[in-house]
Amino acid sequence: MTIRTRKFLGTIALLVLVVVWSLLGMTIAQTPWLASSGLLQSIFYVVAGLGWVLPAMPIVSWMSRPDRAA
Repeated sequence: MTIRTRKFLGTIALLVLVVVWSLLGMTIAQTPWLASSGLLQSIFYVVAGLGWVLPAMPIVSWMSRPDRAA
């Protein structure tokens, strides 16, 4: 697979990841046990805001691998 194809597929995967992550975050943020506590909300928003980076790192590293020598 060429780097161009990997970047295209990786971009699609990252877009899907961000959309799904944000929809799940919005769903969890509306739960009553989280909405009633300011401390839990602040912890949740920090984790939800930075947490998508961990699953995105392998995708980005896969995208940036050089092509195999022919």
